[in-house]
Amino acid sequence: MEPFVFENDAAFWYETLRAFGHIAYGGADFGEVLATARRITEGDYDSWHDEWRATADRVAAEAERSTRPISRRDGFLRASNYYRTAEFFLHGTPSDPRVAGARRLAVECFRRALPHVEPVEIPYEGTTLPGYFYDAGADRTVVMHNGFDGSAEEMHFFGAAAMHERGFNVLTFDGPGQPGPMHREGLVFRPDWENVVGPVLDFLATRVDSDRVALLGTSMGGVLAPRAAAFEPRIKALVAFDGVYDMGEKSVAGFDGDREQAVKLLNAPESPEVDLVFKHLMATDPIMRWACTHGMWVTGTASPREYAAALLDYTVRDGIAERITCPTLVCSAQGDFALQGQPEQLYDHLTCEKTFLEFTEEEGGDAHCQSGAQRLAMARIGDWLEETL
Repeated sequence: MEPFVFENDAAFWYETLRAFGHIAYGGADFGEVLATARRITEGDYDSWHDEWRATADRVAAEAERSTRPISRRDGFLRASNYYRTAEFFLHGTPSDPRVAGARRLAVECFRRALPHVEPVEIPYEGTTLPGYFYDAGADRTVVMHNGFDGSAEEMHFFGAAAMHERGFNVLTFDGPGQPGPMHREGLVFRPDWENVVGPVLDFLATRVDSDRVALLGTSMGGVLAPRAAAFEPRIKALVAFDGVYDMGEKSVAGFDGDREQAVKLLNAPESPEVDLVFKHLMATDPIMRWACTHGMWVTGTASPREYAAALLDYTVRDGIAERITCPTLVCSAQGDFALQGQPEQLYDHLTCEKTFLEFTEEEGGDAHCQSGAQRLAMARIGDWLEETL
């Protein structure tokens, strides 16, 4: 989808489109998003935060003043998403108090908007993972998680509301590297995601007496969820939204596709020429600037090069995809800026019962994770889950 704001900043445009997309399930209003975007100075992270924070504060204050339950719900739900958006680009300095402040208000507003959705703490390796349980009293459950930069709260707009509306129980959670554990205790990503999903399924078994469980992973979750499904037989259906075969391909691409050379140079004690390349890319490419600053934080790495090396482990290469046995839906966006070609690779390597679902520009669903076409995406994914489970 062509940008109509932030024409020269792909990162700002996509995050604005992401906010627009959440209109579908109550997470935004068109005029609020557009008015906010028009006040922002392109490429300026402080301006981005300040304007989204101003909108969030105004919407939350109006919800607070209202005495009507529906108005309060709608206002707090939109404010939650706007607070999440406000702190999005500040993770290069995660100790910045604006990050924790906006995150706290995003969670608080979400819970005030939806008191019927139960916050849960899932036991995990001496701590807990935060999440939400949407109880439909059903014998089918969709477990879902976000990806590289999204939260369990945001999953309300990326699938939880839609699947609960269809009569599924839904359990959302933040794993290591995702906002809840990162903000609370700095728990960084790990590639062996089956060791995250396993405890989540253990917890689910204490709440639901059924083995009809699907797993849905969004964005980078499109490789994390398949990785978990390859080693976790309790998963009976899998949705990769969108599909990812190998996150490390982005790291390898700069070395003419030579993975062995990439591994060697990225992991070397010193690689000054490679470091200069990353410095140049961050200075000229808005997506790279954001991805490296956020990525270093959530992977616990000290430099863009170390972050790129860490991505090599987030993959279902080397026979992992072939281990998946449950029916799998792989989604793809025709114009995806982040994962072009990845869904096709994942689909080609699957040996299980599988379905490929491409969203096109003509449908308005060609953006990463179908942002801007969430009703369309959830209709197709929901239909597949109902048939499969």
